[in-house]
Amino acid sequence: MSAEPIAATPPVQRELVVDIAKRGVMVAPAIVAIAAIARGSAGGASAAFAVAVVLLNLGLSGASLAWAARTSLNLLMLTALGGFLLRMGVLVGVIALIRHQGWVDLPTLAFTLLLTQLGLLFWETRYVSATLAYPGLKPRKEG
Repeated sequence: MSAEPIAATPPVQRELVVDIAKRGVMVAPAIVAIAAIARGSAGGASAAFAVAVVLLNLGLSGASLAWAARTSLNLLMLTALGGFLLRMGVLVGVIALIRHQGWVDLPTLAFTLLLTQLGLLFWETRYVSATLAYPGLKPRKEG
C-alpha cells in the first residue's frame, strides 16, 4: 500500500459564495432603485436590507458547509439541513423584530428576499460545474 498524499480539495464553497456575492452586489443597486421607485423610501430601505440579508445568508451557508466538508461527510449532511433550518429560523426572528419599524415595507421586504434568493441561486447554476475534474465554478473560456 502506498502512502501517496491525497490532493487537497479546492475551496469550492468559498468560490461559489464569492462568485454569487459579486453577482448580488452587482444587481443590488438596480433592485433597490426599482423598489424605491415602486414603493418609496421604505421600499428602497426594505429592498436594501433584504439583499444584505440574502448575501449574509448565502455567505453563512457557504462558510458552514466549507467547515463541515473539511470535518466529515456526516457533519456536512447535518450542516446542510440543520444550517438551513437554523438560518431560516433566524430570518423569521429578524423579520419579527423589524416588521413594525417605520422604514420597513413588509411586502417589498418579503418579495425582495424571495426574488433575490432564488434569482441569485438560479443565476449561479449557469456557472457551476458538477464534474470531478472541475468542482466549483466552470473554467472560463479564454478569448
